[in-house]
Amino acid sequence: MDVHRTDATYDPAQLRTFLAVAQTLSFTQAARRLGIRQSTVSQHVRRLEEATGRMLFARDTHRVDLTDDGEAMLGFARSILSAHERAAAFFAGTRLRGRLRFGASEDFVLTRLPEILESFRRDHPEVELQLTVELSGTLHRQLAAGRLDLVLAKRRTGDTHGELMWQDALDWIGAPQLRLDPERPVPLVVFPPPAITRARALEVLEEHGRAWRIACTSTSLSGLVAAARAGLGVMAHSRGMIPPGLVPVPARSGLPDLGGVDFVLLHGNRRGAAQEAADALASAILAGGDRLHRGTGGTGSA
Repeated sequence: MDVHRTDATYDPAQLRTFLAVAQTLSFTQAARRLGIRQSTVSQHVRRLEEATGRMLFARDTHRVDLTDDGEAMLGFARSILSAHERAAAFFAGTRLRGRLRFGASEDFVLTRLPEILESFRRDHPEVELQLTVELSGTLHRQLAAGRLDLVLAKRRTGDTHGELMWQDALDWIGAPQLRLDPERPVPLVVFPPPAITRARALEVLEEHGRAWRIACTSTSLSGLVAAARAGLGVMAHSRGMIPPGLVPVPARSGLPDLGGVDFVLLHGNRRGAAQEAADALASAILAGGDRLHRGTGGTGSA
């Protein structure tokens, strides 16, 4: 498919579907996120590919990947949807106001999330945005206690609360020069409780009868990365967001599989202006979700 088009029009609904598939790399997950049938997702993608005259995804029965043209469409889709939403808000005569309490886990602070927040503040200057950065487990608790309106964090795979953004595998990572002695306890570099990655690391080691010890504990992502780079130990970490200077631990080290993790948006129970602002920020985050984990190369797992 490579048809030159100069009169193509791009339907916002199709662009939103495209972004959902691009961010999850799954037609099934995209349908679940958008609340539509998988056949509708396929139809939207097919029509968008017809409009562009290009293949946006390379897909088979096991895998979905963006093509080079799909990568290019990411930026165009975000820009078109952003302009569409600004125009709709302008002519509707509505301006968001009020206080929005937003929580983000350490995973996202070193990604391009600040760009998304900056754009949101520029588009909605009368919203008082308050940012809380914490461990995912802590953010879940604060949301349940009514102290936050919107949370961007992790959940355990298999849990159902929240709006799924994407799924990722967890890996053991460490310094390239690190060598683990199978006869000695595994040295761990971890966040304190209730960090999800800490809990998962300890669970799988206990399940497999592997001895462990805490080599470093810190609430600071920078502190953990520094300790891991120094060779103090290994971290349980999302595969798609490995910091520079750290690499997956080789399989020959014999560490047990960590499974996966979900990245989600969770809404609080407030209504009115706070809920409207939370919905608007959630839409902005979903539209830019691929910038939070695809090729970031500088984040951590809380």
